[in-house]
Amino acid sequence: MRRLPIEALTPEAFAPFGEVISPDAAREVWQINAGTAQRFHALALAESAGEGGRIGISLFRAEPRALPIAITMLERHPLGSQAFVPLHARPWLVVVAASPEAAPRAFLARDGAGVNFRRGTWHHPLLALEATGDFLVVDRIGPGDNCEEAALAQPWLLALEQAPEPIHDTANFR
Repeated sequence: MRRLPIEALTPEAFAPFGEVISPDAAREVWQINAGTAQRFHALALAESAGEGGRIGISLFRAEPRALPIAITMLERHPLGSQAFVPLHARPWLVVVAASPEAAPRAFLARDGAGVNFRRGTWHHPLLALEATGDFLVVDRIGPGDNCEEAALAQPWLLALEQAPEPIHDTANFR
């Protein structure tokens, strides 16, 4: 099985696929509410194409996955973007590719960082680690076929020893 290295999730590395949703990724930070809050402005832009499509806000509850993980399929949403923002600070994995035939890339998201997949971006379904995780999801809802799946010709393997820094157990993901 081909091995898929795990990279650190940075705005620059993830840019071909969408945006990183994290205060560290903000280009504009505003003081608001009489100086009692900060707005990390426009971290990602939600997309909705097709007649009758709207932007919805949902919660997903993901069961944790144990490494190693075989990546055997990808999906994409041709009619809208899809954002995942963890409601916890635990690490989780993001796998994306230019196409089902292209080599995928895997990113380790940490410290509550989320991502926004651009419309049509091929990605693996949600990969929570350590414990069950709740995620705020912003995506297109409405009529039309907005989920395409593709089986990979050969699987890729995500394994612990391939993380961007040494990890001996999942407690060290933090």
